[in-house]
Amino acid sequence: MPGIRKSEEEWRRELSPEQFRILREKATEPPFTGEYLNEKTQGVYRCAACGTPLFSADTKYDSGSGWPSFFAPIDEANVQTEEDTSHGMRRMEIICANCESHLGHLFPAGPRPTGVRYCVNSASLKLDPVKKGNE
Repeated sequence: MPGIRKSEEEWRRELSPEQFRILREKATEPPFTGEYLNEKTQGVYRCAACGTPLFSADTKYDSGSGWPSFFAPIDEANVQTEEDTSHGMRRMEIICANCESHLGHLFPAGPRPTGVRYCVNSASLKLDPVKKGNE
């Protein structure tokens, strides 16, 4: 059950057109184009719509898929899954549990220790970098 409820018009005003298309209309950014694909900064990846912490940079890896990939969420309660049969495929959609925004898809091919890959659109994320020293 989501904690944030807004009308689609409210979301449209708050998100960029690309974020709205991906987060609210379940679109996908083209592979190898996302802002965070090659990002190496340590920190927490949050939902771009509501700020819920989703993934730690410690669980990010290069899957070769063209999208930022993680092997585990920060807290499984923050990410929900739902069957997605669009585009003639059967896969598991991942959704922010707090605002029900589309994040990407979960695949059963990932590294240890989980063996799964959370394949996420960069536009669905906002990196909150770890501050070093007295910054």
